[in-house]
Amino acid sequence: MSGATQGSASPGSNAQEYRHATWHQLQSEVFDLLIIGGGINGAAVARDAVLRGMSVALVERSDFASGTSSRSSKLIHGGVRYLEQGDIGLVLEACRERDLLRTRIAPHLVRAQRFLFPIYADDSLSLWKMRAGLLAYDMLAAFRNVEPHRGLGAAEVMAEEPGLLSEGLTGGAVYWDCSTDDARLTVETVLAARSGGAAVLNYAEVVALDKDSTGRLASAVVRDLELGREARVRARCFVNTSGPWLDALRKLDDGGTPPRLRVTKGAHVILDRARLPVNNAVVIRGAVDDRVMFAIPWQTRVLVGTTDTWYEGDPAEVSVEKEDVDYILASVNRAFPTADLLAGDVVSSYAGLRPLVQPEDELDESDVSRDDQVFESPSGLVSLGGGKLTTHRHVAERIVNRVARWVGRPVGRCRTAQVPLPGAAGVEPGVAMHRAPGSGEEHVRWRYGARAAEVSALVRGDEELATGLVDDTPDLKAELVHAVDQEMAMSLEDALTRRTHVTLESAQVSEQLARSAAGLLAKHLGWDDERVELEVKKYLASVQFCGATTP
Repeated sequence: MSGATQGSASPGSNAQEYRHATWHQLQSEVFDLLIIGGGINGAAVARDAVLRGMSVALVERSDFASGTSSRSSKLIHGGVRYLEQGDIGLVLEACRERDLLRTRIAPHLVRAQRFLFPIYADDSLSLWKMRAGLLAYDMLAAFRNVEPHRGLGAAEVMAEEPGLLSEGLTGGAVYWDCSTDDARLTVETVLAARSGGAAVLNYAEVVALDKDSTGRLASAVVRDLELGREARVRARCFVNTSGPWLDALRKLDDGGTPPRLRVTKGAHVILDRARLPVNNAVVIRGAVDDRVMFAIPWQTRVLVGTTDTWYEGDPAEVSVEKEDVDYILASVNRAFPTADLLAGDVVSSYAGLRPLVQPEDELDESDVSRDDQVFESPSGLVSLGGGKLTTHRHVAERIVNRVARWVGRPVGRCRTAQVPLPGAAGVEPGVAMHRAPGSGEEHVRWRYGARAAEVSALVRGDEELATGLVDDTPDLKAELVHAVDQEMAMSLEDALTRRTHVTLESAQVSEQLARSAAGLLAKHLGWDDERVELEVKKYLASVQFCGATTP
């Protein structure tokens, strides 16, 4: 059995019909598992559970991957710097999971990326320690990486990256990790769960949790933020994967429960590659705190980050501040002294939150463990704190192992390490390209893998959909239609920021683009003129919020 539930809704060309059918399913069934939070961890728990034959519901208060899961450094990596902290177990787990994602589960979304690690005379990490660490890194990966690391002399480092600071350079090394499309990895994991029968819904917020006469959780009150209706969703098990909102949801279960999270903010900026023409993903150090950061070739741009600072505000209002941009640009300008980057060179920026578990001792932000912790309330709410994008599959396996005992019947073993995501079929492991593929079929295959035919069919059916959204990215109008028809995008921001990356990648983001895209989506989501105006307004506000320019 695939775990499909009777009467489960299947996606069609009418996104609203799918939403109504799923809402009916949420009201009418008693699920084995209700997952609250549609980031990468919630999506992975849902996928794991349906593959074991469980009936599953997944609800997300905003869009899938709209929080931390689309605001990472877009890396699937073993964590070289965790070796410095002595966290061997986390590195071993991450290296194993990285290899599974790259070779089997998601080779269309997780691709090998070459990194350059320069070392300077005044660095806290010496050349020999760095090379010893990378040897250990290769060994922990069981030498299954694309290639083992290779030590470089100073002249070889400069040949790789001529723009780097040469003064004090003692040498370096090249090694391999992976880059990914974090938002699409999350969305496709959601789609995999849905194809297995899970009832999945975004813009569906849990506003209350109800218990039975024994004090055990029995149902959740879910509000449809699209239509304002409410439903009581019944389940045998409840999992809280709401990331930075973890403690808020725990308080719905028990108002007196103490907080468990200590949240840190990670900010990134995106630059034009002509202003920072890196050939590799380059390890750089923070200008003030010596923190490890990366300058990563990303599609047509360069992504630089990340910061690591404590955050105590509303998770929904996290943003990039001037201080974040100044810190990142100062770090890049120190590493690449001829770049002379200014704030006007920033194409866009974004910030995400790391939902880390509160340490017993007061630590610096970067010293708090990224490892995950799972804890269960007396009423049975299973909550996940911490974790990494790279290890999401294994984290989900452990959670489903834990909650399976509440189902009341035997369930299957974990299969997520063997079953690829929908777009992975027939895709061979590859290497991240220095530039995104050209427009048309090449771009579509690169982004969607085996699911490219879904977009290509739209292009063949309508010549207008084959045209580009903007001139400086390969994104097609057909992708917006596909986003709402097949990938549950419900807003302009969903389509332009997470299903495609126009918001972050294009320097041509404007009100004109927003209106054109909203007009296209209106035909498929049934928006009237008032809703179109609202979507344009909300999208432009979100663009300003994440730091992109809007000429």
